Amino acid sequence: MNSNQQSNSPTTGAAPSVRSVLNQVDGSIRLPALFFVVAAILWLVVGTAFSLISTLQSYLPDFMSSCEFITYGRLAPAAANALLFGWTCNVIFALGLWIIARLSLAPIPSGGLLLVAGLFWNLGVKVGLFGILAGDLTTAEGLEFPGYATPILLFAYTLIAVWGVMAFRARQGEGVFVSQWYILGALFWFPWFYTVAQFMVVWFPARGVVQSITSAWYTGNLLNLWLAPMALATAYYVIPKVLGRPIHSYNLALLGFCSLALLGSWTGVAQLIGGPVPIWVSSVGIVASVMMIVPVMTNSLNLYLSVKGAGTELWRSPALRFVVFGVTAYFLASMIGSAMTFRSVSEILHFTTFASGQSLHLSYGFFSMVMFGGLYFMVPLLTKVEWPSAGLITVHFWGSALGITISVVALMLSGWMTGHQMNDAAVPFMDVVLTMTTWLKVGTVGTLCLTIGHLAFAVHFLWMLFVTVSRQAKQKSILLDSASKEGAA
Repeated sequence: MNSNQQSNSPTTGAAPSVRSVLNQVDGSIRLPALFFVVAAILWLVVGTAFSLISTLQSYLPDFMSSCEFITYGRLAPAAANALLFGWTCNVIFALGLWIIARLSLAPIPSGGLLLVAGLFWNLGVKVGLFGILAGDLTTAEGLEFPGYATPILLFAYTLIAVWGVMAFRARQGEGVFVSQWYILGALFWFPWFYTVAQFMVVWFPARGVVQSITSAWYTGNLLNLWLAPMALATAYYVIPKVLGRPIHSYNLALLGFCSLALLGSWTGVAQLIGGPVPIWVSSVGIVASVMMIVPVMTNSLNLYLSVKGAGTELWRSPALRFVVFGVTAYFLASMIGSAMTFRSVSEILHFTTFASGQSLHLSYGFFSMVMFGGLYFMVPLLTKVEWPSAGLITVHFWGSALGITISVVALMLSGWMTGHQMNDAAVPFMDVVLTMTTWLKVGTVGTLCLTIGHLAFAVHFLWMLFVTVSRQAKQKSILLDSASKEGAA
């Protein structure tokens, strides 16, 4: 570990000089970071409400069907995009930029730039969602926003990425941390694959199967080169800070990063197995998906060895509890995803809800749970106020953990059973529908649990902000009274 890494390690981070600099860093990014957190939580609640309604509509087609704006064909993609571009991206901007600034040990006095970017980003999300609900959407997964919403998002993202690069360039010393590798990589990867997909699918649609290949390539990049790096960066930052000890191995972390960067972009095209595309395209996706075992196992093992023996701290720290749950989900979901790409397995599970369950396992069970842990660690440092209620943290954790477990198991079992039924010509199609309906109803229970957990988190965060504002008002009042007394004397 070089000198810069030593100065920033948790074991030496308690030095007064380091604490002073970190306080300055927190002060420079406090307002924009909290803005992104507020926006993320608002979109999380909106997306969860849309998801709950669309889940009911998936087996109750007459539910709230009198208004075309909230029919399943519009509400389901609206829910997915509210969570993807609203919750996911806002929480990435909050945590990712805060972490990179803290590791750089350099206050960046350009918070106004982030606030402007945040306003434009969330404006773009609103425009995109209104476009979807109005029926002006595309058919590509993750690209449903109408073409006129994307320039707003890209403009906002440019400002955010510029701030991230500025924070990194202002770092003290020459060392670069694991979390910074992943954050900077993701900041450069996202505009690349998102812009390419917009050009070839939305703005100037390519002809023939090129659209399908681009769309599948985009979804793989979204999971592996945007969500996964940001969640891993958060895990690699929070675990050492909570436990007060360094990451187990920088060499394993480097192997995990390089292999993810090399393989992550190619896994999406494995979705096209059996489709009207050149056989080598899907074969490349299969090979990449199987080889993804390397970065997944490397990072999972490294993080496991970093928390090994910290069972007591695991349950005492809400941040660590969420992060460890997420890392475990990352390992399980990725192993299942690699197995799904074998042709003998794909012929059963393709076109079923199994793939949706595996994607949800990664995007929520891994990404969202890790980011919740990051928020439980970051927000008290920004507000200088501890979380007020241990009970609400417990409700949030178990609501989220049970909710994602029930939802994923229901979708995967539904996919497994209906996949076998659809491959049996003797099984009537209505039997397939009844099997799927049964498991979709079970999945609704999972969505209800997630809703309870999200509401508990939103209420808890608002409570914390109220306590923060009240404390600041009280301190300001005391200072004013003291000044007035001194003036009278």
